[in-house]
Amino acid sequence: MKKLLLLGDEAIAQAALDAGLSGMYAYPGTPSTEIMEYIQASPEAADRKVHREWSSNEKTAMEAALGMSYAGKRAMVAMKHVGLNVAADGFINSAMTGVNGGLIVVSADDPSMHSSQNEQDSRFYGRFALVPCFEPSNQQEAYEMIFDAFELSEKFRIPVLFRITTRLAHSRASVSGREPVPEKKLTLPEDPGQFVLLPAIARKKYKNLLSTFETVKYDFRLGKYNNFSDGRKRELGIIACGIAYNYLMENISDAADDFPVLKISAYPFTKELIVDITSRCDEILVLEEGAPVVEEALRGILDNGIKIYGRLDGTVPRDGELNPSIVARALGLPVSFGDNVPAVVKMRPPSFCKGCGHADMFTALNEAVNPFGPGRVFSDIGCYTLAALPPYCSIISCVDMGASVTMSVGAADAGLFPSIAVIGDSTFTHSGMTGLLDAVVKNSPVTIIITDNSTTGMTGGQQSQATGRLRQICEGLGVASEHVIEIVPLRKNHDENVRIMREEFEYKDVSVIIASRECIQTATRRKRTEASAE
Repeated sequence: MKKLLLLGDEAIAQAALDAGLSGMYAYPGTPSTEIMEYIQASPEAADRKVHREWSSNEKTAMEAALGMSYAGKRAMVAMKHVGLNVAADGFINSAMTGVNGGLIVVSADDPSMHSSQNEQDSRFYGRFALVPCFEPSNQQEAYEMIFDAFELSEKFRIPVLFRITTRLAHSRASVSGREPVPEKKLTLPEDPGQFVLLPAIARKKYKNLLSTFETVKYDFRLGKYNNFSDGRKRELGIIACGIAYNYLMENISDAADDFPVLKISAYPFTKELIVDITSRCDEILVLEEGAPVVEEALRGILDNGIKIYGRLDGTVPRDGELNPSIVARALGLPVSFGDNVPAVVKMRPPSFCKGCGHADMFTALNEAVNPFGPGRVFSDIGCYTLAALPPYCSIISCVDMGASVTMSVGAADAGLFPSIAVIGDSTFTHSGMTGLLDAVVKNSPVTIIITDNSTTGMTGGQQSQATGRLRQICEGLGVASEHVIEIVPLRKNHDENVRIMREEFEYKDVSVIIASRECIQTATRRKRTEASAE
């Protein structure tokens, strides 16, 4: 078997290819981005013509993957945890329709919010949608689970959620591969009404889904990843979920036989699995990355008054990532946090790259909006969100993808004028277009500034669906052509850009300013590639 040194993301991608993947769908979002990038760079995927193009957002990715599954082929869709919110409509209803070809939905959670606006736990979505969920504890397990997830999906005709977290996604380990399996043939569903969720059909499907969810927990493809190992001591039993199991082993590897330990890496699990450990121990410590999902489930399953420690009682912090030191403290072991380590590198806040067009755009924006007073510029999620920090302090919001446009519309409805939105080109095609349509229909007095750097910059420079299309999109949505203004954010254009912005801010209808300048990072890489090709 081949051995590869892979990120967790890459292990998932390689496993999907080896398991006969036909279609990969995603929108860039840390820490999930490398799954798609690995498949896009794979010569094997290219030879097999595996579909591997970025989607406009997570919802379109989810639905396209469901379409691939409809045709009987194996598909995978990947996103970060907040992307699952965007995809939720299709994801939850796909559990009702069921699948034809195997379908895996990878959600990469970001505890401690390294690059996210919340740290929600995707396991809630698995329980909510009534679908099985895998949560690998290491890269090898992630690789193996993909095969089981596809098989489970096809056996029970339901999508499978695959939950990972930042540390697994972005750490490397040696992974032993399997012999690849061929792709599935195009095969349409036997039931032509399978994907039709009319109420009369949906009610029957929901009953079936409830029954399936109770049955699937006994399947060996889930059960084999939930392992109990007994220990000599009976005072404390430990339940460790996913990557938390690794943190536990770092602390007790030399004394593992002392503790009864239940490793949980697949959901749903049977009540008997929990009773096995709780019947042996006086107290239980639950270690899980994210929310107290298992801990809360325990309190619902058990009625024997056993003491349970975890995130709910403060034994483990309620927020942030787990790490070996937090686990050690929960176990009552000595902890060293390195308080005496000298500061070698001075902390500094994030800032725009040198030469970034956003810097020149916000410099002009600040001057243009100054006569109207503060509190008028709504923003979105992207590199340009850094304008919330000094020296710019330009923006007043960053809520979710596309909210800059709709919040500016709502503020205008309340009487705020001018009301301004700043949104990136990729974010605009992700979730901003529908908000702009609302503004056009309502004749809202808003100005939408699209910071067009011709890429999805914050996640590393992936393809932007907006490149070369922004004017046509805005005009197609109904914005008057004379109020779709294109500017180039450069210092030499500063005075002209300020003038244009002020004129559009004073316009009492919808206007769009497209501030176009290639991302400095992608421009540098492009020029380097062009030079090496000469």
